[in-house]
Amino acid sequence: MSVSFFAVACLLFSVTAAHADAPRTFSEAKKVAWRLYAPQSTEFYCGCKYNGNKVDLAACGYVPRKNANRASRIEWEHIVPAWQIGHQRQCWQDGGRKNCARNDKVFQRAEADLHNLVPSIGEVNGDRSNFSFGWLPEQRGQYGSCLTQVDFKAKKVMPRPSIRGMIARTYFYMSKQYNLKLSKQDRQLYEAWNKTYPPQGWERQRNQRVACVMGRGNDFVGPVNLSACG
Repeated sequence: MSVSFFAVACLLFSVTAAHADAPRTFSEAKKVAWRLYAPQSTEFYCGCKYNGNKVDLAACGYVPRKNANRASRIEWEHIVPAWQIGHQRQCWQDGGRKNCARNDKVFQRAEADLHNLVPSIGEVNGDRSNFSFGWLPEQRGQYGSCLTQVDFKAKKVMPRPSIRGMIARTYFYMSKQYNLKLSKQDRQLYEAWNKTYPPQGWERQRNQRVACVMGRGNDFVGPVNLSACG
C-alpha cells in the first residue's frame, strides 16, 4: 500500500475522545480507541481500510492465510505485547496476565496505554502473538498483497516499511515509561528503524491526539501541546 498507516486515519480522529480521562484497564482502552479512531479508518499491519469492525480485504489485496473469519474483523493490538510487558514483573510469575491485570498497577497502566494500541486485522494480530520484530528474507504472498510477514519457526515478524519507525519509537516510549528492559539486539534494531524511518506528519498528529487522552505524548515522536487539547 502506498498510503502510510494513519495518513488518512489520523486526520479523521474523533474529537469527542480528546478530553477523556486516560483508560485504567485494557477493556477501557479498547472502548476509548474505538471512539478515538474514525469509524472508517486504516488498520496497522497491512494498511487495509475498515468500516466499523469490518475490514475491506478485497480492496487492499489481503488474502487470509488460514482464518478468513478472524481476518475480516478488527482487533486491538499491543505493539509491545502484554507478554513482554508482564513477564518481567513478579505478578506474571505468580499468575500470568490475568494476575497482573488484577493486581499490578504498573501493568494495568501499561496494558491500557493508548500509545501502544493500534487497530489490526485479527488474523495478523493472532499470528503475531508475542513474537518480536526483526528482519526476515523478503517473501511476498503470505497475506496476499500485505507486506508484513510472520516467521512462525523463528518467532519473528517483519512489519511493512511505513510502520517500522513508529514501532521503534513505541518500544522506546514503553521502555522509558514502564521500565521495560530491551535486549541489546532489539535496541540496535529499533535505533536503526528510528533513524531510517523518521516520524511523518500522520505519526506526529496521532501522538498529539493520543496525548490529549493520556495526558502525555511519546517524546520519541516529538513534542505535544496539551493546552491545544481544549
